[in-house]
Amino acid sequence: MGFLSLFEVASMPILEVLLLSAIGAIMATDYFNILSSDTRKSLNRIVFVAFTPSLIFASLAKTVTLEDIISWWFMPINIGITFLCGGILGWIAAKLIKPKPHVEGLLIAMCSTGNLGNMLLIIVPAICTEGSSPFGEHHICKSKGLSYSSFSMALSGLYVWTYTFQLIKRSGEKYMKEVNELLQEPNKDLNANDKTHLLNGKSQEYIDVVVPLSFPTSEDKQIQPSVNKNEKKDKSFSSKLVDILHMVVEKLMAPPTVGSIVGLIFGATPWLKKLVIGDDAPLRVIQDSITLLGEGTIPCITLILGGNLIQGMRRASIKPIIIITIICVRFVILPIVGIFVIKTASGLGLLPHDPLFSFVLLIQYTVPPAMNISTMTQLFDVAHEECSLLTMWSYLAAAFALTAWSTVFMWILTSRS
Repeated sequence: MGFLSLFEVASMPILEVLLLSAIGAIMATDYFNILSSDTRKSLNRIVFVAFTPSLIFASLAKTVTLEDIISWWFMPINIGITFLCGGILGWIAAKLIKPKPHVEGLLIAMCSTGNLGNMLLIIVPAICTEGSSPFGEHHICKSKGLSYSSFSMALSGLYVWTYTFQLIKRSGEKYMKEVNELLQEPNKDLNANDKTHLLNGKSQEYIDVVVPLSFPTSEDKQIQPSVNKNEKKDKSFSSKLVDILHMVVEKLMAPPTVGSIVGLIFGATPWLKKLVIGDDAPLRVIQDSITLLGEGTIPCITLILGGNLIQGMRRASIKPIIIITIICVRFVILPIVGIFVIKTASGLGLLPHDPLFSFVLLIQYTVPPAMNISTMTQLFDVAHEECSLLTMWSYLAAAFALTAWSTVFMWILTSRS
């Protein structure tokens, strides 16, 4: 596979994201006003509750088996390493750069959370169908590639909707607390008159930067900051344990996480799989319906991203050093870490003898930030304008980084074999 051919394969999914984002941006302009702020919030909730869980369940139940889960045991560890290394690097960067409080969690999330789902579902099968693909016969390669990518999507969903979800949630709670404190701060100017600090142009400009576009309503219980009032410091061990278990269960009850778990159960249990998968399955209409619902995930997320981008270009201000940091972490440092990890694991005999599996593991270190980060920032109404700008720059850089690193990874795998 030549460099130009590989460039076309790797850049196509990136171009699709950018084109759909452009359509979403146009729909969010004042001229069309189709994707307004309230519309994006409502659509985002549908994506969170219905579309994303359906996509994950449909992919897993159809392509993953119990034998696959056992033989691919290193993949969850590999994904955990990407989150761990990216999170540490993002945390170090946040301490050095010192971004605005509501952007700090977003910076760490962008560095640690890669698009390990739909990006792999597009890139890996496309590489398999290329005429000079080094991964063997096209149909077998594509089938295995879809299975690897679906398993990666499910596992990353567990990480994203537990770790990253809580990261953005805590950032939103901290942000709202600071906003409330700012708005409730008394005016201490003894010479204040009818024109107070709150009405002063300079103060108002600062408030415009800090206060989100719309505050959570009483219906948005999941995005309101939790307030601890007069908690007792001498809680018993049992009550603390109950609180910890409640927190873990709450994290696991996010709809995408539930979709991942149920999909793994159906994929790993033959008799359940036969109920919904296959032309002769008695309940195949359920799988078909869920698949149809899941197909709306990627377009809706991308349109919302484009709509937020217009808003972000008007209001958000991102330091160039933050953009450079995310690009360096995701497309320079993490791929080098990935080469070291996979070569070490292969040398220790921890990986199956399949170059395509190793290639998927390496690509997991190279993908741009996850699209679901945009979903979370919209849910918690924190830094979604900044998220759109950072995502745009990351995906522009990914068009070149994915091509270059895919070439390097294929060269490593083919030369080793």
